[in-house]
Amino acid sequence: MSLSKETQDQLQQLTRGVSEVISEDELAQKLEQARKEKRPLRVKAGFDPTAPDLHLGHTVLFRKLRQFQDLGHRVQFLIGDYTSLVGDPSGQNQTRPRLTPEQVEVNAQTYRDQIGMLLQTGGELFETCYNSRWFGEMSFANVIDLSSRYTVARLIERDDFSKRLKEGRPISLLELLYPLMQGYDSVALQADIELGGTDQKFNLLVGRDLQREYGQAPQVVMTLPLLEGLDGVQKMSKSLGNYVGIYEAPGEMFGKLMSIGDELMWKYFELLTQVPVGEIETLRTEVQGGRVHPKAAKVRLAQSIVTDYHGVEAARAAAEEFDRIFSRREDPTDVAEKTVPASELNEGRIWIVRLLELSEMAPSRSEARRLIQGGGVVLDGRRVEGVDDQVELKAGALLKVGKRRFVRLSPGN
Repeated sequence: MSLSKETQDQLQQLTRGVSEVISEDELAQKLEQARKEKRPLRVKAGFDPTAPDLHLGHTVLFRKLRQFQDLGHRVQFLIGDYTSLVGDPSGQNQTRPRLTPEQVEVNAQTYRDQIGMLLQTGGELFETCYNSRWFGEMSFANVIDLSSRYTVARLIERDDFSKRLKEGRPISLLELLYPLMQGYDSVALQADIELGGTDQKFNLLVGRDLQREYGQAPQVVMTLPLLEGLDGVQKMSKSLGNYVGIYEAPGEMFGKLMSIGDELMWKYFELLTQVPVGEIETLRTEVQGGRVHPKAAKVRLAQSIVTDYHGVEAARAAAEEFDRIFSRREDPTDVAEKTVPASELNEGRIWIVRLLELSEMAPSRSEARRLIQGGGVVLDGRRVEGVDDQVELKAGALLKVGKRRFVRLSPGN
């Protein structure tokens, strides 16, 4: 099939930053056919609402979904309320705990509240689906029929399953059913395309196989890379503390982005911004050639991302505040203020560990000691050296912890 210029442009845009397309020829054909018939493609993405606080790592997939919407295609936002009762072991080495229906609903609501920042959630280009709609009505005979369409040998080809078998770790029957359930979601929705992380590839391919079994055209599978967190090593994760949350304040988001490694910023440019590929490559060449400082490139990255979530003015203000603190070494202009009760002071002095605790700059005394020993605590421009120090607390004292956390303190009456 010959492709129109419009389809070729769409294909180039949609495959940007994608790890794998199975297959690109099928995607091109579906896009061309949809253009000719003037109908939207059904683009599925499934979410088991087990980790509802979205961070930039999650948005890699959401941004791709938005690209499909901008081209006139319909997103099928599948909340796996039924599969969440099973638990997907992707990337895990042991059985994942099952959620209660109440936990699922709380997390699903959180997802619904957040996705409006990234997707068009009204009109014909978006639909929210729950797989309890079809799985909740299945009889045991239906489950037997579904199970008969796939072999155990093929299921245990999954890397995490085969690894656990070799190590003698348990795999429940529920977990073996999970890929079939996710695959059947695509049958129920008659999905044209399904998006997921690279760790979901096996399950997405099961969807293709099952659609063939049920007489449907197989969906195109598009896998997206897992984004490394601020440490540049581990996948972005709230539990690892290497994340940037989409609801974080502009200054916090900007500062975190400025802390990433120089090489990692190019992946962030590609996956988290709309900066054209050509501009990114030009900027990268200029940085490598010494014509542009890496910090300047990183400022552009941080401003672009903060703008997407907080607007142009907030991003500009965050950049100015960052420059004020880290380049000109000036005090920040917008700092939280706290009062230390007079009863905590002894002749105007207070134990530094207790001060960190009272100011909520450390969650525990052990963490406060760790921060001090690591050289990360500065009071009124002077680094605190000892965990036993009794420090003088003056009105308006500025306490800094780490690189970006500040609080202005005053003694109470």
